[in-house]
Amino acid sequence: MLLVGMLDSPYVRRAAIIGTLLDVAFEHRSVSVFRHMDAFRAINPLIKAPSLVTEGGVVISESLLIIQHFEDVAGRSLRPVEPVSRERDLSLTGIGIVAADKAVAIEYERKRPEAQRYAPWQERIVTQLHTALDLLDAAARDGALTAGPELLPSDITAAIAWGFCRFVIPDFAPEERWPHLAKQAAACEALDVFKAWPIDRE
Repeated sequence: MLLVGMLDSPYVRRAAIIGTLLDVAFEHRSVSVFRHMDAFRAINPLIKAPSLVTEGGVVISESLLIIQHFEDVAGRSLRPVEPVSRERDLSLTGIGIVAADKAVAIEYERKRPEAQRYAPWQERIVTQLHTALDLLDAAARDGALTAGPELLPSDITAAIAWGFCRFVIPDFAPEERWPHLAKQAAACEALDVFKAWPIDRE
């Protein structure tokens, strides 16, 4: 299998880390949806990162679906089996995805010319990001997010979202405001599986 996309994408990085933890064999190819559009289009005409090319040559878009395919191949999931724990993991994973989504939106808004920016929209996405980070920080404080020993999807997603915020929009995500999340993410980043898939623009 071939996972395509840059590791500065929280979605690519999340898929790679979860795939690795599931012991799924795949190759990774760093292709930018901006700088290498033609190369990406040749793999997936949607130019969507991440993209996964399966052993059968089928292209799967969207990280959630790629991870679902990894789980199908592995025959297992990183999610808890016990219902209450599973629901909590799903909830926190969703919050982590929202944090990443809003961080991406803020970064894209900053790339617009000043005259094309809409202040109420900017304020909304910043508020959504900060609300998500508040919730993740509280979860890390209360021990619902950890750095293992058995990583859950919510642990991984929260740490990746925080790392992405600090990488692209650090002025919107000061560590002192969300210290518990910052500590949880730092502990995850120190793990071998995170080191194997570092945030990278190349």
